[in-house]
Formats: sequence, C-alpha cells, structure tokens
Amino acid sequence: MKEKLYTIPLNDAVDANEECPFCFIERKVEQNLLDYVLGSCASYMESDTRDDTDREGFCRAHLKKMFDYGNTLGSGWILKTYYKKTLREMETEFKRFKPVGGKNTLMDRFKKSSAENSIGQWVTQKESTCYICDRFGSEYERYLDTFYYLFKNDPQFVEKVKKSKGFCLHHFGEMCTGATALMSDKEMESFFPIIFEVMKTNMERMSGDVDWLIEKFDYLNKDADWKNSKDAVQRGMQKLRGGYPGDPVYKMNK
Repeated sequence: MKEKLYTIPLNDAVDANEECPFCFIERKVEQNLLDYVLGSCASYMESDTRDDTDREGFCRAHLKKMFDYGNTLGSGWILKTYYKKTLREMETEFKRFKPVGGKNTLMDRFKKSSAENSIGQWVTQKESTCYICDRFGSEYERYLDTFYYLFKNDPQFVEKVKKSKGFCLHHFGEMCTGATALMSDKEMESFFPIIFEVMKTNMERMSGDVDWLIEKFDYLNKDADWKNSKDAVQRGMQKLRGGYPGDPVYKMNK
C-alpha cells in the first residue's frame, strides 16, 4: 500500500522497532508541543496561544518538563498572565463561597463537604485540563484511527506489527478498547489473535531480559554476555507503564 502523508508517522514509529510505537509517537508529539509553546517561534507571545494556556493551564508533569526545557523568560510570560487570570477567578470564588454548616448535623456536614465545596470544585476543574495533554490527546486519537485503518487495509503494515516488539501495556489497553469500538466483528476476529500473540511474545522477551540482568549481578556470570539486558530496567518500566524512563531531559535547542 502506497504511503500517504498521514500514515508516515505511524509507519516510522513501527519501523523504529522500539518497545512501543505509540510511546515513540507520544514522545515526538510532546516534544513538538514543548517546542511550539516555548521554542524559538515564541508562540507564547501570541495572544491566541496565551488565551489558550491561560484557560487550560498545564499539569504537574508538563510544568516540570517546561521548567527543564530551559526557556525561563517564556515560562515567566506564560505564568504572568495565568496568575492574573487565576487571581481574578479566585476572588470571584471567594466572594460566592458559602461554607457548609449552620444547623446541619455533623453527619450532614460530612456528607456535603466534599460534594458541595465550591472552592474544591473550582481547583479540581482547573487541574482537569492541560494545554499539552489536551492537544496530544486529540492527535493521539487520530494516530489510533490511522493504526486501525492500516491494519485493515495494508497487509505489509500487519506483517511489520507481527515482527515488532509489541506495545507498552498502557497503550495496548487503549488500543484494544478502541478496536472494540471501531472494528467490525469480522475484523476483530483477525485483529485480536495477532495483537495478543505479539504482546505475549514480547512481554515474555522483556521478562527474560530482566531475568538475565539480575543473573549478571551474580559473580559467576560476571564474564558472560549481557545479551539484551543492559537497558532492561528502563525498557521494562516502559513496557509496563509507557514513556521513556531512561530519556535525558528535553531542552530548548538554542
């Protein structure tokens, strides 16, 4: 099947032959978004971008990655307007806040405290969005759709998946859930046996690499070949939860 523009990134991710093609894509998209938010293009100075970041904010993980990225001035500008908007919202929330109490019994107050505390609800709402997470989420959905499309229409892609190192457990679960929603019964009859075999084979491979890593610490094996176990810890962690635990910090390319 001839490659199309939207299929190239997914084919590249599978061709990379890493522990999970979706982790490969996730890292690439996240780095592109960090470059967009804080890189030399200075999008943080554009009013529409700042309106979005003021509204959505950033999660704890991406604030840390923004700090590590190294653009102190850019992060400062983003925080400047975000703080001003947050302070305005906070003043409004404080003015309308009414604590649970009065003549209610202690049990009534206990039941209502978590459900009706408007300040807690406001903070929870602010923590539910992240400029980078939200944009990655929409792109990730498109990559999942492309994966199913290629699996159904490109036999060469299926063969590449069969020979791949499989997926991390996190993305594997999401992929299976999506397949149930987006594939016909007949398509799933061929899809799941292939994916299950790929996962079983590669989880066993990963387990074996971890086993041999431990065996290498035995003095009897000090001169034995490391085989594929030198980086088994970071790959093993990735296989279970996704991401790249062994990656260096991603910094601004000045």
